[in-house]
Amino acid sequence: MGESPASGADTVAAIGEFGLIRQVTAGRAQPSTTLLGPGDDAAVVAAPDGRVVIATDALVEGVHFRLDWSTPAQVGRKAVAVNLADIAAMGAVPTSVVVALACPPDTPRDVAAEMLDGVATEARRVHVGVVGGDMVSADHIMISVTALGDLGGRPPVTRAGARPGDVVAVCGRLGWAAAGLAVLSRGFRSPVSVVNAQRCPDPPYAAGPSAALAGATAMIDISDGLLADLAHLAEASGVGIDVRSDRLTVAERLVDVGSALGADPMHWVLTGGEDHALAATFGSPSDLPEGWEVVGSVVADTGVTVDGDPYDREPGWRHWM
Repeated sequence: MGESPASGADTVAAIGEFGLIRQVTAGRAQPSTTLLGPGDDAAVVAAPDGRVVIATDALVEGVHFRLDWSTPAQVGRKAVAVNLADIAAMGAVPTSVVVALACPPDTPRDVAAEMLDGVATEARRVHVGVVGGDMVSADHIMISVTALGDLGGRPPVTRAGARPGDVVAVCGRLGWAAAGLAVLSRGFRSPVSVVNAQRCPDPPYAAGPSAALAGATAMIDISDGLLADLAHLAEASGVGIDVRSDRLTVAERLVDVGSALGADPMHWVLTGGEDHALAATFGSPSDLPEGWEVVGSVVADTGVTVDGDPYDREPGWRHWM
């Protein structure tokens, strides 16, 4: 799994930590929120709101990505995306990220550089600065990103505010990354649109702050699957949630892939993780901003049901299974 060994001159050990840092930071523009960027003991980032929203996630080779499935740049982009989605889920606007890369000494220099280029590419999409980080030796490649965000004077939208009578809504794609994983696991590399959804998500970053402005009562990033993550929201809020399957969109491409693989595409939509769509609760359907779709309701109960009944399959991803 991964890239073939490089010659000694083309490895991260040959260029060294500071040589690689210089390579990937030279000429990188920073947004106005970056007061002091890479090159010192720590970065300095403006916090106009007076509060900082922080999220962190680690991606480990062989667990969260494979370099025979994804390019290094796609892995770098994914590492940033999963964190910025968490910032958005609090209703905040991301401002900056720091990145830590761990890898074996014989890792090809281009692999590390392309991965960090991917970090910069995804950050640049939302005008976020890559303000610092660390590089260390390890037995396997791991990339960890910490993201910071600004609430713009608003309270954070947590998982704990849903109320009976609220509607449950989603913004973003569901089931695509799970379908892509199924395709890759069978040894295929197409359809590309489905496979790329697993390689690198496309979260609706702007939907989080827009939901907060519209009065969302609770919100969560869908990283482990719609049902699994709604269960976290329901537990935090002390409510139940009923998802209506007839309100969920199953894309035609997922239907085609499901037919080819003998799989149920609705299961991907309900339980598939890594698309990093957002789910939120609102007091009324009329409160929904553009791009959000009602998929269920909040009830005076506990747990999550589908069409009024418990879901009889695994509801999503679980670590250490």
